[in-house]
This record gives sequence, C-alpha cells and structure tokens, in this order.
Amino acid sequence: MNTAHERWRLVLGRFAKDKLPGDLSTQQRRMEAALDFLYSREYGGRGLREGDASGGEGGNNPSEFTIPSWLSEVRELFPQETVEIIEKHALERYDLKELVTDPETLAKLEPSQELLKTLLSFRGLLHGEVLDQARRIIRQVVEELRHLWESDVRQALSGKLNRFRHSPLRVARNFDWRVTIRRNLKHYDPERKVIIPHEQKFFARNTRHLPWNVILCLDQSGSMADSVIHSAVMAGIFSGLASLRVKLVVFDTAVVDLSEHASDPVEVLMSVQLGGGTDIARAVKYCEGLVDQPKRTVFVLVSDFYEGGSATELLATTKRMHEAGVTQLGLAALDSDAKPFYDQHLAASLVDAGMEVAALTPKQLASWLATVIQFR
Repeated sequence: MNTAHERWRLVLGRFAKDKLPGDLSTQQRRMEAALDFLYSREYGGRGLREGDASGGEGGNNPSEFTIPSWLSEVRELFPQETVEIIEKHALERYDLKELVTDPETLAKLEPSQELLKTLLSFRGLLHGEVLDQARRIIRQVVEELRHLWESDVRQALSGKLNRFRHSPLRVARNFDWRVTIRRNLKHYDPERKVIIPHEQKFFARNTRHLPWNVILCLDQSGSMADSVIHSAVMAGIFSGLASLRVKLVVFDTAVVDLSEHASDPVEVLMSVQLGGGTDIARAVKYCEGLVDQPKRTVFVLVSDFYEGGSATELLATTKRMHEAGVTQLGLAALDSDAKPFYDQHLAASLVDAGMEVAALTPKQLASWLATVIQFR
C-alpha cells in the first residue's frame, strides 16, 4: 500500500475495505479500530446500522474498547496534535463525555492509572456524585503507587551512611559485611564451609537537622499526564520526610501554588486539569520567588519544554537561579518508562543556562536527590 492509499483507508474507515483492498499492518489495524470506535458514530447519526456500509461484519467492534483503553490507544498511536483533535471531537461532536461523567459507570470501572488519566483529562466536566467516584479512584491509584515507591524513596533519602556507628535497624542496603564476618568467624562450620552469622551489623545513617527545600513545578499540559500523576505521589512521599520541605506548583498558561496540599496527592490531582497552553517562563519566575535559601534548594521542573511563553525570559530566570546556587533539574518525563517526547533545542539551552535535564523514573529521582543532598 502506498502512503496515500493508507491514509484514505484510515480516513474512510473499515467500511472502505472492499473499495480499497490491501493488507494493513498491525499498527494500522489498531489505528483503524481506534478511529472506528469514535467515528463509526457518524454512520449511526445518518440512520445506518452497524455493518450496513460494508455489507458484512464490522471488523473491530467499538465494544472491544473501554473509554480508558481507547484513550490510551489513541495517545500511543497518534501524535499529540492529532490526539487533541480526536478528544475534542469525542467531547463536543459525539458527546462521549457521558461515558466518563456518569457515577454508575465510574463505580463499575476498575481503578487504574489509565482511568485516572482519563479523569484528569475531563476534570472540568466532573461534578456532583461523579466527583466522589473520581476521588475514590484517584485515592486507590495513588495508594498503589505510594506503596510501590515509598520504601525505596525513604531509604534513599534517609541520610548518608555513617561508617563509624551501627544501628539496630536491619536494612539490607546498610549491611556492614566486613564487621559481620569478623564478629562471626568463631561460628565457622568447617564441614559446610560457611560462616553462621549469629550477629549481624548494619550501619547507621546520619540525621540531617537542616532540611532541604524542594520545589516541584509541574507542567499540566495534556502530554504530561503520567508525569503529573507520579510527581504528585512523589511530592506526598517527600513531604513525609523530616529532611525535606516541599513546595508544589502546577501551571499551564496560569500558575497555581498547591504547596498546602503537597502532602496529599489526592487533593493535588483533584486540583489538576490537563490541557491548555504552556507558559513555562511564568511558572519558573514564580518559583524563583519561593527560594529563600538558594544553596539548600532543589528546583525540579517537570515539563516537555514546549514553551508557549518567552523562552528568553525562561533562560534568564534559569541562569539567575543557577548563579544564586539553586540546584536545578529539568525532567522531560517522570514515569515508569521515562521515554519522553520533548523540545530538545530548548532543553539544550536550559542545560547551558545551568539546569540539568533528564528523564527519570520516580526511584531514579529519589537517588538523584539523595546524591545532591549528600554532596552539598
């Protein structure tokens, strides 16, 4: 199939398969099914029954998708600008919002990160009883993510190892194998040729009395859904550590300070609405005003770096913060995959201005932050 042929098949949908024969690739069939889930409603609006336009079986039936799985498929298969158009059509042209704003429907859906992203995408349409169901779903997903990461994050940030003092806390990563072997040589079993460790030693960790300030600045544009969810959970975990003081800011073209809710990821996510424009410069300048101890402040900007505001102002603010001693990290992604799509040109300019740029998983972020704190 040539490119024009393939595009016409996707434009006309499965009903054109007899007129435009040919094999579709696996990805193209997925694209056709995802588009059909939404746009086959056009035929229903014209009085056609399922199968009328093709004269036979419909192929991928819309019932194969749930709303969350369909949105996930669309976001994976199509570029961001196309996704925004498809979601706009779903809401405004085909009134699909009823499927995610009905409390009885939500009550039947299994809480998942995909469903949570759907709710965040349609946040402005959630009212009344639906909000209670949305909160329940958000809380369950948040608790699952917190349980997944909290132990590792707390261990990474619990303080630098003190190799001159031992602790009664038995934490594997603090294991002092040299002293343990020395203390247990008398328990050597010559027949089995092993040391039986009757006494195990673990290093203590230094306690930090002066907390570090962590400012998380989250881009809530539509492409950052996973990163927003993970950042909210990480902010909640960080807030529970005595060694950190956390401030949390979200932005699109406006800036909203959610620092008072930083310890509660559910409230943070209930306040987020994905989509809209992006003014990174405005958000970073606001965060600059939150800095009171530059040399003990870590500023983390979570964004795809597609700037809708002034890139010149953004770079100037970044440079000022760097010169003041603020440690800055730009995250193109904070999620389990950390494979972002971002503006590499602006990211490179931010690096030149003094900001480190990376894509990290939540555990990697904790390790990076621990390294910064231990060596400053």
